[in-house]
Amino acid sequence: MRTNESLNLVEVDENGVATDFRADVLQGLSEPQKAIPARWFYDDIGSELFEDITQLPEYYPTRAETEILSSCGAEFRERIGEGRAVVEFGSGSSVKAPLLLDAIAPAAYVPLDIAGDFLRASAEALAAKFPTLPVHPVEADFMRKVELPEAVSHLPKLGFFPGSTIGNMVARTATDLLRTMRATLGEGSQLLIGMDLIKDPAVLEAAYDDAAGVTARFNCNLAARINRELGGTIPLDALRHVARWNDDYARIEMHLEATRDIAFQVAGRRFTMREGETIHTENSHKFSRRSSTLLLLAGGWTPARRWTDAEDRFSMILADATVPRSAP
Repeated sequence: MRTNESLNLVEVDENGVATDFRADVLQGLSEPQKAIPARWFYDDIGSELFEDITQLPEYYPTRAETEILSSCGAEFRERIGEGRAVVEFGSGSSVKAPLLLDAIAPAAYVPLDIAGDFLRASAEALAAKFPTLPVHPVEADFMRKVELPEAVSHLPKLGFFPGSTIGNMVARTATDLLRTMRATLGEGSQLLIGMDLIKDPAVLEAAYDDAAGVTARFNCNLAARINRELGGTIPLDALRHVARWNDDYARIEMHLEATRDIAFQVAGRRFTMREGETIHTENSHKFSRRSSTLLLLAGGWTPARRWTDAEDRFSMILADATVPRSAP
């Protein structure tokens, strides 16, 4: 049994453009350091390109996380138990979710994603692998509280947030998202989250600037999306992909750098960039055991168990929704 849900749809204007996308782009391009939130990478083209990135030899996180999911199934089942509704934040990979679902025998699967076509395609593929599992795809912006389908309202929930997507956010935004996830999932819920670990900067930079140029195309697609959806005139041939390690913030940063002075319009507004000026498009924070624990606690989750791959490159953490304490 499978149902398609259209709850919590992203707000769009009369032209079908996400209003938050336009607002974020116009605001971000107006800042002294131009920046656009990484969540806007994931239109259908961006989602497909990211799936390609996960197969690259330089991009270790997917292999490391898949290793954990493949080797620790019995421990997941023991710690999580059977009969939960798995709510995946981001419709995700066709590899990771099945490994988890095989391990824990859930009662339902609810993928949430902002990219509707990609979400439905992923949900259909997974439903074919698990024909007896109720699958309820929900097109939604999970940065906000999501009302889950009525069919799973009575079930205990397990949030699933693989891929270290939490690392794309600065601490304040990451904390807000974790609190929003807790509100979406409810009391007594659990969260299984991926967090990438700090390691040799050369390994990190290669993972975000691959030799085949797939990550560069993924980054540049954001500018192409602005042109497609917001009437942009950004000269795509004047932008280049840049990935660099920022040790002060323990993060890889991705930028689109102007290779010459340019002027362009977006949604009727004019912008300029000087040669060497950048649009900051993504952060990918890397964590230590201490920093991951602090972030989860701040977001309303108490770490209960953590796993790493054999080379200690990547971690998966199971956390319980923190029970609020009453005031003394």
